[in-house]
Amino acid sequence: MNTPPRPAAFVLTLLLPLALLAGCRGEPAGPVELQSQAATVDPAWIAPLGDAVAMIDSRMPGDFGVYVARFGESAGILDRGDDRSWYLSSTIKVPVAIAVLEEVDAGRISLDEELELARTDFVDGAGDMLQHKPGERFSIATLLEKSLRDSDSTATDMLIRRIGERHLNQRIQAWVGGGFGPITTILQVRYDAYGPLHPGVADLDNMQLLALRNAPAGEPRLQALARALDVPREALRTESLEAAFDDYYRTGTNAATLPAFARLLERVATGELLSPQGTQTLLAHMRTISTGDRRIAAGLPAGTDFAQKTGTQLARACNVGIVDPELGTQGATVVVACAEGFDELAQAEQAFQSLGRALSETALASPPS
Repeated sequence: MNTPPRPAAFVLTLLLPLALLAGCRGEPAGPVELQSQAATVDPAWIAPLGDAVAMIDSRMPGDFGVYVARFGESAGILDRGDDRSWYLSSTIKVPVAIAVLEEVDAGRISLDEELELARTDFVDGAGDMLQHKPGERFSIATLLEKSLRDSDSTATDMLIRRIGERHLNQRIQAWVGGGFGPITTILQVRYDAYGPLHPGVADLDNMQLLALRNAPAGEPRLQALARALDVPREALRTESLEAAFDDYYRTGTNAATLPAFARLLERVATGELLSPQGTQTLLAHMRTISTGDRRIAAGLPAGTDFAQKTGTQLARACNVGIVDPELGTQGATVVVACAEGFDELAQAEQAFQSLGRALSETALASPPS
């Protein structure tokens, strides 16, 4: 993005409790003005946070998008998402979990229900599901924990298999009313990214795609793909792995605008999407993720209550979450940040850490109520 700081007024939208905006659980609700436009005043944290984000963006190679929504006396919104979609990577595991817990609340799924791990479920990623054998059984509760806390993609795909991809996307639309592209399984991401390179990709099974992770990202992985297809490297229709994934990102699949993802988290914070027990289950897993130590949390004061999720893919990274979620409309802060086009992941991680420090010095330094 690397745009100059925008005037603070462009980001101001004051919030009413979102629970007042939805007549029933599951209907989309968005931010509205708390007072008349003539009476509104920018919360003091918006301008300095906007300046800090602009500086972070200018220093990081590529683009850095940030959306912050704060409830309470200092309620307001900072939107530097560039009015476009951002690739979400593993942060899609948050709406997957919400959809599953919604079914639990409705009595259609039990957390004790067990799913059998199939050979076709295996997909590369974090977590320990790849160490298990087909035929082993796992409860929905265990799969939710693995998906959110460990970002285990195999566990995530098993959950999507249980609720259905179509149902998942219908529910996301109902919750936020737009702004999300189609959400797919993690395995489908691999087929969609590699598929345009050669028609034979469609005939590879998931285990052959899984084996590609043994080759380093970049040209070695493309050579491994060519070997799996039994074709020369020149037969792959791309000049680089980065170009192949850039083409995939442009499809808008597994992507969303930052305000759309923030609306989802706002409705979690206000208790509109899930029962109290379902909300607490979700937040408990998000508070204890094993992948967020080097991102926003690293810049927040020790002990900050931050329920979060991270996501990482080639030249893409996100960190989303809710600071002080128990405060709800009395002072919770929703943060959605994504980075793209960086040269090394460490550059994006440094940007997220800087955002955490900037939040501590601005939005989170304001009294919640």
